Amino acid sequence: MVATEEMRRTAVFALETLVIAACYYGAGRLGLMRRLTVEGAVFTPIWPPTGVAVAALLLIGIRAWLGIAIGAFLVVLSLSSFATLQPSVAGIVAGNTVAPVCALLLLRWVGFRSDLSRLRDGLALVFLAALAAMTISATVDVGLLVVTDKLALGGFWPVWLAWWVGDAMGVLIVTPLLLMVYALRVPVNLTRWKEAVVLVIAAGALVPIATRSSISLLFLVYPLLIWAALRFELPGSLACALFASVMATVAATEDVGSFHELSHTEVMIKLQAFNGTMALTALLLSAVITEQRNTRRSVEMACQELVQVLEHLTAGNPTPRPPPAEEDGHA
Repeated sequence: MVATEEMRRTAVFALETLVIAACYYGAGRLGLMRRLTVEGAVFTPIWPPTGVAVAALLLIGIRAWLGIAIGAFLVVLSLSSFATLQPSVAGIVAGNTVAPVCALLLLRWVGFRSDLSRLRDGLALVFLAALAAMTISATVDVGLLVVTDKLALGGFWPVWLAWWVGDAMGVLIVTPLLLMVYALRVPVNLTRWKEAVVLVIAAGALVPIATRSSISLLFLVYPLLIWAALRFELPGSLACALFASVMATVAATEDVGSFHELSHTEVMIKLQAFNGTMALTALLLSAVITEQRNTRRSVEMACQELVQVLEHLTAGNPTPRPPPAEEDGHA
């Protein structure tokens, strides 16, 4: 019986590891479809594998690290510059594995809840998991490029910034989306399906115009994002932010719209600033709205329970009689 249970746990662990590695590798290949070049180094504006890794660690636990390491190893080997095994490959795989694990430890330290129903959870995901922990992978990976003479020392900081923001964007956009899907939250309130259809049509029309127009119209996306957050909370705001970020990344890599005739560094700065503000706005605004609505529901439930308690306490007691009227003293 003990041996059977141990075999079952081993099989489950092996299956989880393979699934995580496959998802990491698939997300990596998807992210590599759109690349930018800064100081001769190729990077992706949004690196989805970091989001997959952090989500897997939050949902499964620390044992997910092996699947992340295998997936990172496969992604590195798929790159032409690392087609053969090199000492730097182990360092890059270690950096891409340690950073999500540190993100998990930091989130556990502050009591992070994966439903993102509190503002503190959104802030923790932004500042601890995305901005703080991803400095590890960016520093290790870009440092190895410099050590192996694949990058000049003078290009360290521009490439480091691009690498760091790309990893952070993967956490800000992909991780909440995967957590939401895993929780099986309904993304659209069926009582507002007509409004949802109108929002989808508006986003499908305005976002391509805003990202591909020669006039800088990226600000048109923010009213849609606020609308989605106010009416559909986290699912709506994340979907809108993801669509806008993908369209902006496509426009930037194709050198069209407001990204036309900009240098590679200028494209990187403008795109990452837009994607970052979109993700922050979507995540924090929806977290604030969700927290306020949960607080209101808690207050309403507490009031209902108080009314029930008062009704129970007063049940069976006679209705108090009004005090007798005072006489004026005249006969």
